[in-house]
Amino acid sequence: MEKQRRIFIQKAGLIAAASAFTPQILLSKTRSQKKKLGVALVGLGYYSTDLLAPALQLTNNCELRGIVTGSPEKIPVWKEKYGIPDKNVYNYKNFDTIANNPDIDVVYVVLPPSMHAEYTIRAANAGKHVWCEKPMAPSVADCEAMIKACKDNKVKLAIGYRCQHDPNIQAYMKVGKEKPFGKVRMVTSAAGYFDGRTNHWKQNKKLGGGAMGDMGVYALQGARLATGEEPISVLAQASTTRPEIYHEVEETMMFQLEFPSGVRASCQTSFGINMNHLQVNYEKGWLKMAPHSSYNGNNGSMSDGTIIKFSIANQQAKQMDEDALAIMEKTDLIVPGEEGLRDIRVVEAIYKSAAQNCVVKL
Repeated sequence: MEKQRRIFIQKAGLIAAASAFTPQILLSKTRSQKKKLGVALVGLGYYSTDLLAPALQLTNNCELRGIVTGSPEKIPVWKEKYGIPDKNVYNYKNFDTIANNPDIDVVYVVLPPSMHAEYTIRAANAGKHVWCEKPMAPSVADCEAMIKACKDNKVKLAIGYRCQHDPNIQAYMKVGKEKPFGKVRMVTSAAGYFDGRTNHWKQNKKLGGGAMGDMGVYALQGARLATGEEPISVLAQASTTRPEIYHEVEETMMFQLEFPSGVRASCQTSFGINMNHLQVNYEKGWLKMAPHSSYNGNNGSMSDGTIIKFSIANQQAKQMDEDALAIMEKTDLIVPGEEGLRDIRVVEAIYKSAAQNCVVKL
């Protein structure tokens, strides 16, 4: 008899927890009365322009109030389109004066990875909460410095892993925790796309480029979140088919992860190959996601006939709304800085493995 198909219902919620939170004296009254947090976007490239700014028009708990840019020609466009006043416009030199602006509660760092630590720390020192795009930073040391700065200044730090706010991804995370099909046996996870650009920060080592730090964290998280475990060793190999473009960083990275339970994960990421899928094989079944890390349309199925297909209007809006609510209600963030650090520890080990052609223990 054909199994009845059903919709997988994810009961996700924010975990209430007491947290040490002492706003700056100057802003304490203002923050407590706000219904929406003011967000300033740092860096006005594609992601801010085409995705975050439009998403902030859909949010209930936060709103676009300021911009930080090194491109003066962009300022009039943003001011007119989003009604941003002159006093909420900053450049990279006067950025620290944002500390005196009660309109801005959150600084969203949307810069090349090499700049994430600097602007996260400067924002924290200015008394602002920080949302930082992925990858969190090029090194573990940078990540640790970012976390420390936010803790020292008693502000929140969230990493922009939009997928962990997606109920479709939360669905397979739940399977990993509850194990309805028994233990995980094998994971295959891949994330990549063909990038035709030739002069972008993603091809620049100094700016934090390379497939592994960018798309690679999706493949890595697919394995981590599906197993509910942290890797204990990695074996990796980097390659490129376009050395004229990818001569400083890798175009493709293939890596194998070993987990404490003995599970192995085979992962791939690339700027030269379109791929976006996750498969988890268990003792008594399987789970498949395709796509599993897109901006929309993530969906999947399970061997018992369960369909994972939640509708989500806008990932970025949901991400920012949930992060803003956590700040206002003083609850735990879904993706705090510590989660970004976990990924970068593995990313560093992957690069070491690829360079030395050996297994690296974590």
